[in-house]
Amino acid sequence: MSEPPTRTVARGYDAIVDRFADWQGRIEGDPRAEWTAELMQLLPERARVVDLGCGAGLPSTKLFADAGYEVMGVDISAEQIQRARRNVPSADFLHADITELALEPASVDAVTAYYSLNHLPREILGSFLARISGWLAPGGLLLAAFGAGDSPDWTGEWLGATMFFSSWDARTNRRLIQAAELERIRDELVTLREPEGDALFQWILARR
Repeated sequence: MSEPPTRTVARGYDAIVDRFADWQGRIEGDPRAEWTAELMQLLPERARVVDLGCGAGLPSTKLFADAGYEVMGVDISAEQIQRARRNVPSADFLHADITELALEPASVDAVTAYYSLNHLPREILGSFLARISGWLAPGGLLLAAFGAGDSPDWTGEWLGATMFFSSWDARTNRRLIQAAELERIRDELVTLREPEGDALFQWILARR
């Protein structure tokens, strides 16, 4: 029997924690800083932010912590969380499966998911976005980078470990955002230059 995708992702990132950091540093064209700055312009002071799939806390969780926000990073990899706590001591971190995360309704001002949602089975993405919407306070914001290819569940070798990926096409992502009662503020397709080649993602900033 094959293991659950979440377990595959956890084991994978535990195994490649250092290789992933090196690989991530060689990506070109990542718009993360620009979109994060736009999100921050819309947030109140001391906003409550949850960073889903925070990895080692760099760069995203650290950006929020350094800006004075109350940020909690969540990641399924114990190795990544261990490094995150060292890298960003001013933030809170939780070692957990984001699909099992339970937050109080309307308890946060923003949720971010930088490339983490394409590690979820795509058939649960709609219900998970609805849960995120429920966590957001009125006017709260979601910033997420979605996979933009119509890619059913895939498990295979990636950076020297077994990893799981899955994604919908851009049109379906938009439909799921709308169904979660989130209004798109900005929506763009962005091609990154990863070490192995180009990769297409859909960046969406949306408001509850």
